[in-house]
Amino acid sequence: MGWQEEYRRKLTTADEALQAITSGMRVYVHGNAAFPGLMLEALSRRAPHVRNVEVIHLLGFGEAFYNRAEFAESFRHNALFIGPNMRAAIEDGRADYIPVNLGEIEDLFLDRRIEIDVALLHVSAPDRHGYCSLGVAVETTLTAARCARLRIAQVNHQMPRTFGNTFVHISELDAIVECDEPLPELHAEPSSDVHHEIARNVATLIEDGACLQVGIGAIPNAILPYLSDRRDLGVHTETLTDSAIPLIEAGIINGARKQINPNKITLGFAMGTRAWYEYVNDNPLFDFQPSKYCNDPFVIAQNNNVVAINSAIEVDLTGQVVSDSVGGRFVSGFGGQLDFMRGAARSRHGRPVIAISSTARNGKISRITPRLKLGAGVVTTRADVHYVVTEFGVAYLHGKNVRQRAEALIQIAHPDFRDELTRELSAMGWGPRAEAGLAR
Repeated sequence: MGWQEEYRRKLTTADEALQAITSGMRVYVHGNAAFPGLMLEALSRRAPHVRNVEVIHLLGFGEAFYNRAEFAESFRHNALFIGPNMRAAIEDGRADYIPVNLGEIEDLFLDRRIEIDVALLHVSAPDRHGYCSLGVAVETTLTAARCARLRIAQVNHQMPRTFGNTFVHISELDAIVECDEPLPELHAEPSSDVHHEIARNVATLIEDGACLQVGIGAIPNAILPYLSDRRDLGVHTETLTDSAIPLIEAGIINGARKQINPNKITLGFAMGTRAWYEYVNDNPLFDFQPSKYCNDPFVIAQNNNVVAINSAIEVDLTGQVVSDSVGGRFVSGFGGQLDFMRGAARSRHGRPVIAISSTARNGKISRITPRLKLGAGVVTTRADVHYVVTEFGVAYLHGKNVRQRAEALIQIAHPDFRDELTRELSAMGWGPRAEAGLAR
């Protein structure tokens, strides 16, 4: 039987395909911009017929229909990363959160510590050989699909065909649901004057030939335009957005000096506008890889001059970085921050960077704080932090003692909070050595 005939035999509706999901199963859902909305709507219609189905995935764009309060007895989400469509359920106690580094998630599947009954995939139309691409999001999904007992694919004629380790064959799928729908888009946040000041400061740490990891948001979007005079930049990153296109088109991002995967942009998933999805479609420059590879610190470190740029919610005066919670309230996840911070630290001449605005809530709260909020969790430890950057400068912390760290961080805090931070530092017994009559 040719793959075309097999495709037709497996073709069905979403409601029919999801009848395979029964009570007590664990369902993995393709995440990020590949969130399979058509099948998730059908999953919610399955609610009257199932109980205690666990739904597990990374960040997902679009409505998480199964997360509605009325479906609490049917479905319970177990988040590998918390997105805006998950926070209410987690705060209400109707969903759970697994704090885990992105690069370590696939081992949970491979070791069967998290067994997957059904994987819901969102893939491109098959090529002439019968291979579908996971499109804009490989991350942990390829491994999850291979470990699942049952694979149901939403075949979308608008899903880009991407290169790298992205392909599943029709023969690997148990059911196919067709659609022709645009992917969810992520439009760039407007960058403020503060974001641009932070970007200028971060750009001073990026030299010709650097290999970049950048995330999503206003600060990463602001940084890339300040690199227009650099040469031979590489990219090995968890994700990438539209903001990279001008540097790629200008030949500035070309990967020429990368030690591994040279002349390629290595990434786990892409999120952005429709123009970005069209740009990565059928484009061999982009090398999509699973997170187990892309986020492995030992793989990352094989490139020289890795500059890993990540953000945070708050940083205390010893350098502890909080990124997944506001106090005891979980708002995101570990993601790949620590993967890349440690990978960059091991890279020859690498630079791990935490880039944050100095204040929050319109200047009312300092992000550099004497003590972390009650219940806040540390994602990046004080031993892993090298550079912290705000709009007021760059603080280098690695190898510094607690007093030296605090003094460096106070210098890049907002001026309105520096005196208060200095007083708190003295109250904790870490004041300047000069106060004790000691030479620096």
